[in-house]
Amino acid sequence: MSKPTIFLTRRLQPAAMRILEQACQVSLWDVEDQPCPRDVLLRGVAEAEGLLCLLPDRIDSELLEAAPHLRVVATMAVGYDNIDVAACSARRVLVTNTPGVLTETTADLAWALLLAAARRIVEGQRMIERGEWGPWYPMQMVGIDLCGATLGVVGAGRIGGAVLRRATGFSMDLCYYNRRPDPELEARTAARYLPFDELLRTSDMIVVTLPLNDTTRGMFGAREFALMRENAIFVNVARGPIVREGDLVAALRSGRPRAAGIDVFEREPIGADHPLLALPNCVCVPHIGSATIATRTRMATLAAENLVAALTGGPVPSPVNAEAVGW
Repeated sequence: MSKPTIFLTRRLQPAAMRILEQACQVSLWDVEDQPCPRDVLLRGVAEAEGLLCLLPDRIDSELLEAAPHLRVVATMAVGYDNIDVAACSARRVLVTNTPGVLTETTADLAWALLLAAARRIVEGQRMIERGEWGPWYPMQMVGIDLCGATLGVVGAGRIGGAVLRRATGFSMDLCYYNRRPDPELEARTAARYLPFDELLRTSDMIVVTLPLNDTTRGMFGAREFALMRENAIFVNVARGPIVREGDLVAALRSGRPRAAGIDVFEREPIGADHPLLALPNCVCVPHIGSATIATRTRMATLAAENLVAALTGGPVPSPVNAEAVGW
């Protein structure tokens, strides 16, 4: 029996490649640090039964029309806002993702950004690099205490719950906002549910872990930043378009919020001239929420397992639209 044909938009970790190559006939865009060009992607899926893609790859009606044999799209990510799931479902193409495996790693990064922004870590390093570290004085590089502060998490799913769990050691007062209260989360973390605006007014630190969809796009803008406390710290490890970046720049310049830690941006990658990079009170990192060796390897292997299972009739670990396609 011939192996199913698949196309990869990037070479994956060796463990994932072994899974794919044992079960499938593999073609790929074999350039590590550049996204697969659109024309290459469209040619690559022409005969493919499976596609393994990354966040920069746009999976839409044009691609589906170019891929008449396609049965499954496996993304190496939790979020799938780059995939037109409805269009896939209409063509009975299964979509899969990689939930769960990056929860703890992304929560770790949220805390790294909280600490860096609150204690002005990057700003302090730059001061030393410029040769400006002079004699000590009482208000030199003062920041904000996390211990005893109020932490508000917006979107307390897997990652948000993991962020809240980590707050225990800081003796923080915890609150969260979801579409609805979550009694199990409250029992695990002692966090209390607050309406969105009340959370913004109440919290000293605000961490965003929402999915991107029509209701969350642009959710944080001038109005929301104006509701925050003057010394608030704002962190986004979710998706860039949830925040109106122009409004965030203006808010940080005005000092409300006091500082921010940003892992994700409206359009990625950003350039060295991005206005957030010019602000001393903003810590920016290049979308590295899942960027540890163990987590990226597990993401790749789960994406590979999803794709192979869908093409060989096995149980698919993490389908997105199984019901819609009658899987």
